[in-house]
Amino acid sequence: MDKEQAKKRIEELRKDLDYHNYRYYVLDNPLISDAEYDRLLRELMDLEEAYPEFLSPNSPSRRVGAKPLEEFTAVAHTIPMLSLQNAMAPGEVVEFDKRVKKLLGVENVDYVMEVKIDGLAVELVYLNGEFTLGSTRGDGFMGEDITQNLRTIKSIPMRLLRDHDIPIPDRLEVRGEVYIGKKEFQELNEKRALSGEPLFANPRNAGAGSVRQLDPKITAGRKLNIFCYAPGELVGVSLITHFHFLEYLRKWGFRVNPFVKLCRNIEEVMAHYAYIRDMRDTIPYEIDGTVIKVNRFDYQAALGTVSRSPRWALAFKFEAHEETTIIEDIVVQVGRTGALTPVALLRPVMVSGVEVKRATLHNEDEIRRKDIMVGDTVIVSRAGDVIPEVVRVIKEQRTGKELSFAMPETCPVCGEKVVRPPGEAIRRCVNINCPAQIKGSIEHFASKRAMDIDGLGEKLVEQLVDKSVIRDVSDLYYLSKNDIASLERMADKSTQNLLNAIAASKKPAFQRFIYALGIRNVGEHISGLLAERYGNIEKLMEASEGVLLTIPEIGPEVANSITAFFRDEKNRETIERILAAGVEIEYKKEGRKPLDGLTFLFTGTLKALTREEARKRVEALGAKQASSVSKKVNFVVLGEEAGSKADRARELGLKILSEDEFLRMLQNP
Repeated sequence: MDKEQAKKRIEELRKDLDYHNYRYYVLDNPLISDAEYDRLLRELMDLEEAYPEFLSPNSPSRRVGAKPLEEFTAVAHTIPMLSLQNAMAPGEVVEFDKRVKKLLGVENVDYVMEVKIDGLAVELVYLNGEFTLGSTRGDGFMGEDITQNLRTIKSIPMRLLRDHDIPIPDRLEVRGEVYIGKKEFQELNEKRALSGEPLFANPRNAGAGSVRQLDPKITAGRKLNIFCYAPGELVGVSLITHFHFLEYLRKWGFRVNPFVKLCRNIEEVMAHYAYIRDMRDTIPYEIDGTVIKVNRFDYQAALGTVSRSPRWALAFKFEAHEETTIIEDIVVQVGRTGALTPVALLRPVMVSGVEVKRATLHNEDEIRRKDIMVGDTVIVSRAGDVIPEVVRVIKEQRTGKELSFAMPETCPVCGEKVVRPPGEAIRRCVNINCPAQIKGSIEHFASKRAMDIDGLGEKLVEQLVDKSVIRDVSDLYYLSKNDIASLERMADKSTQNLLNAIAASKKPAFQRFIYALGIRNVGEHISGLLAERYGNIEKLMEASEGVLLTIPEIGPEVANSITAFFRDEKNRETIERILAAGVEIEYKKEGRKPLDGLTFLFTGTLKALTREEARKRVEALGAKQASSVSKKVNFVVLGEEAGSKADRARELGLKILSEDEFLRMLQNP
């Protein structure tokens, strides 16, 4: 673009970013995803670098956040709370490392790695060990006085712990991130939905909105938490490194994130980033990246700051869990239980490194609650392996051309009438011969955690059903070579591979067989309880609803689903045909197991086993796995980077095992 076009684009970007800053920082109600905001800001910074004559001290590229709300008293930060430069790719981190070493004139630099928590940045001020003032970051230079609200957060110390080994500073300014956990966020939104209040878009907005309440009682009821990670002004104590400062924070009574790591070189930085990225979805609070900081304070001072960011720190961000896109259409899918699920067809967008074209809308009540229309601009989320979903509609982007959506009265696959049972949010096709239900049940039956028939995927199942080669799951065990060879893309080798996989599935564990049947409301866990209680398929098929209700964790809805499934003559005939084809269910032998009655909790990362492998090993020996710390836990197995669960286990006096001790126990239970 020429100079005039560049000037116009810079002005547009500044106007847009100022508005989005206002929505994000002041109203706690963003209109775009963080990833899109980062792209706009990066475009502005690139243009300002290319055309320095258009630089302005009031540009969003020179500021952090927005001005405080008028309802709060303004607070000046002794040292500005600057934001961090973002890196999106490994190459940018490598360049950061080279630049740091070049400016310092050294060959190697130690870095401290921290997780980048998606919350609200605050500053806590302590005078002679007493908490006296708390403020938001605001615009980086002036924040909002939220002292009374911060006092309601129980993890913020009101006075510093006095450890005889370390002094109490005359003045201590601590920066931290206030946040709300994933579980607490879900509970908060559920309460708001019941009371008819608007839902928070994400945990970050819930946390920010809670901290910045005029009534501290509202803040107190929101289950907020904090991690502290950086100093402001520090008077009366002299420290050499940032890592040393974090150790002091812990001793003074502050909550410091357990994933902090001292890295001796850039290779260790990259390795720790990959470690955090891979466990991102298991962490009970939202993080959107890692933060890399030069460890030595004298190096930080020598590097200084540039524009809005320190030269000595970098945010290495993850691929976004959320993105902005447009709903181009809504279609309805039919699942293996006959459930009709509305699905949004999206303008393709990259989310968490994957191109997303479709997102579940769950059911018609959810569409109504979120007020979703065809043509809407929406925020789409994809966390880990979870099916993408529409988080919320950006109604401000509506043009009037959007179209409302209504669920169909007949099945879109077979044309039969659909019903919505009383008390349920889902419409269902009642035709058990519906091709969509047949395909779904076969895909589930063959899936890895069920009968594990390798190579029997969606496309092949479609051909088998559409060409009437099979009509239910039992037909799989009666397939001939000629049946399969007649299908598209099935040569001799692939045909034989499929027949071999079907043959290999003929000795399933009882739990897997139950799960494979696809009984409504019966997942892997309930399948395991049923296998443990009944011992064989014949006993389970005759189980009464009353007896099923005596099994812990099985309620009326699940019990009714199980008995209804086995009352259906077609289902019983299918099971009989499967067994007649030579399928031999492997039942557990009676007798006490070495770890019967014991409960294990795993925390941190295990080197020799995955969490799933460890769970299966202890369950095979009769034990159970717990998900939280309590006195009911017999053994706590500590992996690397074990977090707060380890501390809580020690407080309760629980038996702690290292990974090596745990492995020895498995060998000699």
